[in-house]
Amino acid sequence: MQAIKKYINKIICGDCLEVMKLFPSESIDLIVTSPPYNLKNSTGNGMKANTKSGKWAEAALQNGYSHHNDCMPHKEYVKWQNNCLLEMFRLLKNTGAIFYNHKRRVQNGLIQDRDDILKGLPVRQIIVWKRKGGINFNPGYFLPTHEVIYLIPKPSFKLVKGANAYGDVWEFTQEMKNKHPAPFPIALIERIVSSTDAKIILDPFSGSGTTAVTAMGLKRDYIGIDISPEYCKMAEKRIARNKTCKEYPFEKRNLFGLKEIL
Repeated sequence: MQAIKKYINKIICGDCLEVMKLFPSESIDLIVTSPPYNLKNSTGNGMKANTKSGKWAEAALQNGYSHHNDCMPHKEYVKWQNNCLLEMFRLLKNTGAIFYNHKRRVQNGLIQDRDDILKGLPVRQIIVWKRKGGINFNPGYFLPTHEVIYLIPKPSFKLVKGANAYGDVWEFTQEMKNKHPAPFPIALIERIVSSTDAKIILDPFSGSGTTAVTAMGLKRDYIGIDISPEYCKMAEKRIARNKTCKEYPFEKRNLFGLKEIL
């Protein structure tokens, strides 16, 4: 535990694979993350920078991520993500779990699932995250309105009492007030974190810091990693705003409603 302490409650700027290699095995209680989806490597239409029409019109993601190429060859992307997950799994305590958010999509007319990415990992459950859909110009399939969260646990992982009653379909509206192109909603992360007794929570693709901010609001420790200096600064500013709030650091609002100081 001493070796992990110097990283706790920090946002670390760097390649997550390289940074995670610095952490000792079985030092993390919970990992909640959502990687870049490699959306620019797509057979679909309109995923080009500054697109004004089509299903990606005006979407922040069309301009990609800061400091990451979201157009990797598919096999290269799969290998990278599988390596990341295997490294995350090494870090988990025997009571820990990974909640890994990703998205299935249609490529060349067929569903592209994520089984190749998950190879060698013990997936216990697939949680459906129902969110607002967009526009689908393809008459060959219905408008996608969900993403998935893979629960990848170590053998002794358990939810806190009562949390198993939530079911495996969760409806949360995506975050609209965040400058990051693909932010988590606070309420989604709150459900995951508060459903466990995890003390140290890691997000290897921390982006604007939603996992860190939510962990802080629930009085847990966090570690965030991101390759983008821009996103790391965004996360640090966001954390600082909530840390200095008089009602440290969130005001409770209903069930699963942490109110962030924006």
